[in-house]
Amino acid sequence: VTHFSTHKMESSGDSKDDLCPICLYKFITKKQLRCKLTFYNECLEGSVKHTGTICPVCKDVFGVMEGNQPDGTMTWNCRPSSLPGFSGCGHIVITYMIPNGKQTEKHPNPGRPYQGTKRTAYLPDNEEGQEVLKLLKKAFDQKMIFTVGTSRTTGLDNQVIWNDISHKTSMTGGPQNFGYPDPDYLSRVKEDLKTKSIERL
Repeated sequence: VTHFSTHKMESSGDSKDDLCPICLYKFITKKQLRCKLTFYNECLEGSVKHTGTICPVCKDVFGVMEGNQPDGTMTWNCRPSSLPGFSGCGHIVITYMIPNGKQTEKHPNPGRPYQGTKRTAYLPDNEEGQEVLKLLKKAFDQKMIFTVGTSRTTGLDNQVIWNDISHKTSMTGGPQNFGYPDPDYLSRVKEDLKTKSIERL
């Protein structure tokens, strides 16, 4: 980082608040985040490039995080039949469509083609299910539902794959078949979304 050579390490008399938590040098130019922590502009820019708009110290999100999901569509509709474990309400069918395309600099092999995907997922059509649907839509808009990588099922590279947000891709069969009943699923998917800073509507 360019400013390393322009000033000396601090003496023991300097306050810790005068030092950038990343490089431990005294501030000349600085930026304060929403969490009240302050960083050298250059240090913060470098952190954002590597980890996104997250405070490097406390992990508070100070901007809109965006993943590297390829372009595609997310649609859904409601059906009257109930999912196992959610009697008394219908269910929501989500359809994700990611067509084939070419990888960008955000992906593992820029310039090479990737294989798209079509996935179907299911939620109960109740208040919590509708809340999860909105959170999933927010995650999709921020390009976080899918990524490009190696398929766990086929072992093939350059595939559009799930990006660590739990989905129920079957209506039945329980957790071992990615289906219902699974009483902990809705709270689990909200935790998955929270780790990607998708929690506020």
